[in-house]
Amino acid sequence: MTTNPAPSIPITSEEIKHLEMIQAVVTRLANGSFLIKGWTLTVAGVFFGLAANNLSWKVTTAGMIPLFGFWLLDGYYLRQERLFRKLYDDVRKPSVATELFSMNTLPYHSQVPWWRVVRSHTLVNFYGALFLVDCAFTAGAIVKLLR
Repeated sequence: MTTNPAPSIPITSEEIKHLEMIQAVVTRLANGSFLIKGWTLTVAGVFFGLAANNLSWKVTTAGMIPLFGFWLLDGYYLRQERLFRKLYDDVRKPSVATELFSMNTLPYHSQVPWWRVVRSHTLVNFYGALFLVDCAFTAGAIVKLLR
């Protein structure tokens, strides 16, 4: 038994431009997230190097501050990316009425809560691993201090 695909509705050149605009924003946000991860590795590497050299709990705990800040910033970028992907999905569907050339993502905020994005697997795996390494350095520094 074969099923007939739904009849396609022709898409206008204005709608194609709208989709291209949204895709450009998604691409910039993904690139921003990639750059944040690069800066995170650089800053974490500096703190890990200092911690390995001195094994000071002050250095290791100070290293957690930028790590946490980058985690939150990356969560913001990932949420924005997901919001624009929702907008893109609605613009491409002929059954959903969206204002032409609108970049308003406000209707999708309840569907993409920020706290859920920050706890997503992609961010938890990346930043959680760095946080665990920082905790290991902190534990080593505390053990050294207690000797």
